[in-house]
Amino acid sequence: MKSTKRLFTLSLVLFLAFFLVACSNGDKDESSKGDKSSGKDITLNFWTFGATGYEELIKEYEKEHPNVKVKFKTSENADHHDSLFTAMSAGTGAPDIAMIEVDQLDRFKQAQDRFVNLFEYGAEDIQDRYQDWAWNTGQSVEGDFMFGLPTDIGPKALYYRTDVFEEAGLPTDPDEVSTLIDSPEALKDAAIAVKEKTGKPFVDSMEMAYRAYLDAAPETHLNPEGELIADKEGSLVKKAYDFAVELNAEGLVGNYEMWTPEWANAVNNGDFAVELGPGWLKGWMEGNAPDASGLFRVATLPSEFSANWGGSFLTVPAETDHPEEAYKFIEWLTSPENQLESFKSHGLFPSAPEVYEMDEFKTNEDEFFGGQVTSVVFGEAANDITEAVYKGEKYVSVNNEILTALTNVQEGADPDKEWDEAIQRAEDLVSR
Repeated sequence: MKSTKRLFTLSLVLFLAFFLVACSNGDKDESSKGDKSSGKDITLNFWTFGATGYEELIKEYEKEHPNVKVKFKTSENADHHDSLFTAMSAGTGAPDIAMIEVDQLDRFKQAQDRFVNLFEYGAEDIQDRYQDWAWNTGQSVEGDFMFGLPTDIGPKALYYRTDVFEEAGLPTDPDEVSTLIDSPEALKDAAIAVKEKTGKPFVDSMEMAYRAYLDAAPETHLNPEGELIADKEGSLVKKAYDFAVELNAEGLVGNYEMWTPEWANAVNNGDFAVELGPGWLKGWMEGNAPDASGLFRVATLPSEFSANWGGSFLTVPAETDHPEEAYKFIEWLTSPENQLESFKSHGLFPSAPEVYEMDEFKTNEDEFFGGQVTSVVFGEAANDITEAVYKGEKYVSVNNEILTALTNVQEGADPDKEWDEAIQRAEDLVSR
């Protein structure tokens, strides 16, 4: 009888143990829902554009996570975004992780259901890492959906040629230049001095003069409802247009289209005095304008021109079978420590202010810029930006119409007529 009781008790214990293990496994399966690859070898397809230097960081991540393979693909900016848009529209062929440039982001935000909401994977826990305005740019207008984590940003500053400034009788020390050119009016006065003393234009192109005000506008051509506002009273787009027209009328603007061979030669030779450019531009200059080495410096821009130009976000398309692992990877890649590495290797300016306080950042002398620590200037510029800029789905195509008008003005067309016709073309685009 005692043996029978013991057998029954033992059977009951074994049954309960089995039951608890089964329940535990059931809970585990439920908790890993959303990451279909938990514990398995997986491949994450990662699409980017341009030169990021992420290849080396990917190798490091794969060493730390031996079950994860990141398949990296990079393309030219336009090709990348067109291919991504086509794949996401078709609902097939999109990667697990996609980089999206800031000017393109609002276009993709129209298809919110095609993305993973990063808030569901813990993004809110790392919000304090990033510049507020960069973080807000990566969200939906309502703030309840996180499309992407900010990688690099493009705070703008004044790149200037010390030899041209010296010939014009202007100061060449960065602090003195920042003090001198502290308003749009002061910038114009400096431009006149350069033109009178050297015969050279101050700014390289109508587009760069136009972007001075445009990039600082919290709303540009469209509002969140999709309405064209570029022609409304108080529009900073019109103010930007008029500023470029004014500088051009006084012979202060060159005719060098960015990225063309003619523009590259002009940067190299000092054929214009300044570039109102973002932090990432210095990497291009260091690699492509050898004769200008030591002749450029960087100063802060007037507060009216405090703005961001460029930068990217890492998103996770909804097609992925591995949203949790994709999120873990982009969280790691955009950590302050890894943003510092991307800055050092490829000049990607960090979206994480913590990096600006790191010794390697604050002591990073640029030989091309005469030993100046330009990173500190751009860090100040990034901290001075206060608002995210809303651009809208059709920003690029609408802005191209304004740029066409400016091109025509530089060739002698009437500015008012060109503006009206550009707005009409923009209205046609928006109404489609």
